[in-house]
Order: sequence, then C-alpha cells, then structure tokens
Amino acid sequence: MRAPLERVNPRLLADAARSTLASLSSTVGTDGLAAAAARPGLLALVDQHAAAVRESLNGDHRPLTVAALAGYTEGIHAAARAHDWHPPAGPIDWAAPPDWLLTRLLAVAALARSLDGPRPAPLPPL
Repeated sequence: MRAPLERVNPRLLADAARSTLASLSSTVGTDGLAAAAARPGLLALVDQHAAAVRESLNGDHRPLTVAALAGYTEGIHAAARAHDWHPPAGPIDWAAPPDWLLTRLLAVAALARSLDGPRPAPLPPL
C-alpha cells in the first residue's frame, strides 16, 4: 500500500530521486559517457535521445529536475520489465551499437550529469 503523496516527506522523495540517478550513473552513465566522448557516432545517438527526453519532459519550457529525470528513468525500467528486457549481466560493450533502451538510459544519465554542471553566474544588480 502506498501513502498519499501529501503524506510523504519531500526530503525522502528527493533522496529517492537522487538515489535512482546515482544508480543510473554507476551502471550506465560513467562508462557509457566516457565511451560516447571517444566515439562520435555514439555521442550523436546520445544527443538525439537526450533531445527526445528533454522534449518529452517539456524541458524547453521548464528546467529539468532530478525528480523528473528519476521518474522518467523509473518509467523506462517499468516498461522494460513489462517487455521482459533485462540489462546486460556484465559490463556493457559500448563499442557495439547499443540497443534503444541502453542509449535512452545513457541520455538520461547525460542529462542528469548536466544538472550538476556549472550554474550561470547571477546577474549583476541594476
């Protein structure tokens, strides 16, 4: 049984979202993004998928958040399980063309990493 959303501690929700993205980073993101940096074709695929994720989350009109990306990741995992998809048992071979799902997860990892990137400097006072 799930608790109503208004009764869930916001800090717990934020921690769960960060945990989901940290897990994604360790399983797919770190090695995958390093491979994409070395392979222009993979990088182009990841960029295309990242644009599609951003569009589906309306990221052009509102900032992406940890919660939105974590929810998207959970949705992908749920759909994958429903279609009996299982992640590779060992390390992912990024030299081979990855399947759609791994590419999409890698794109989410790239977007999540961009949330941790440098923030623009504040505007000077008028």
